[in-house]
Amino acid sequence: MTYSGFCAIIGRPNVGKSTLVNQVVGTKVTITSGSPNTTRTAIRGILTEDEVQIIFVDTPGLHRPKTSLGHRLNKTAKASVDGVEVVLAVLEAGKDIGPGDRNVISILLDSCRSAKGPQPCVVVNKMDRSSREIIAAQLLAAQQAVEGIAAEKGLTAVATRVEYFPVSAKTGEGTASLVRFIKKFMPEGEYLFPEDEVSDIPEAQWVAELVREQLVRKTKQELPHAIHCRVTEFEWPHVTVEILVERESQKGMVIGKGGQLLKDVGIAARRQLPEGTYLELKVSVEPGWQKRDDVMDRFGI
Repeated sequence: MTYSGFCAIIGRPNVGKSTLVNQVVGTKVTITSGSPNTTRTAIRGILTEDEVQIIFVDTPGLHRPKTSLGHRLNKTAKASVDGVEVVLAVLEAGKDIGPGDRNVISILLDSCRSAKGPQPCVVVNKMDRSSREIIAAQLLAAQQAVEGIAAEKGLTAVATRVEYFPVSAKTGEGTASLVRFIKKFMPEGEYLFPEDEVSDIPEAQWVAELVREQLVRKTKQELPHAIHCRVTEFEWPHVTVEILVERESQKGMVIGKGGQLLKDVGIAARRQLPEGTYLELKVSVEPGWQKRDDVMDRFGI
């Protein structure tokens, strides 16, 4: 007898959602960085063990949008909670629960308002950075926030169903207990993906994401939102990735002095690809793309 189902992960930017998915799946299936909104689509990481298959849905960070891209990212994150068995709202240990976290908790409660709906969980991440006292205080603050928001929304019954887990997505501490709990809510049924599959991301998209990850990391806060990567040629072992920015001045930032930054990006991305891969990077300008719905439709964002 086998079981399979979905677990959506929501939270503000940079709380460690993607790192958590990579940790529980046991391999890298979604890119990470210290910049907000690195994740742009709902990425699925698949864990299959003990006759249970859990499809973890990593989502863009919920934030106050300033562009059409931002609105789309929020819409993607909110839609991810539909039709799942478990919803994890990720908060960060050692930081006050602010308006952004309260918005995440509100979405959690709304998505689990039906008694037959998803199981709600609050995950306090980055426990490796905080003392036990701080973690305990954050768990208590999270519970108080959940109960307070639930009272305001008339969802006190939902608040009583919420379970709380402290974890470190980076080290893996606490994640085994979290996974054991999630398994209980996977319904009986055939596996939705092959047993040895860890992600449903197409190979070409994965290569483009690896390049974007390195660009975001190396340019830091200078232009992450202005970068989009896509594979324009995939004839193994030759892969061409086009890097799109919004302005001509950003093109120079991506290439770097003497082409060094782009070279470093290619080297770092290639290390994560099969040996013998020939990776070619090209930089193009697509004016104001993150404010243009027609372009984002074309990009599949």
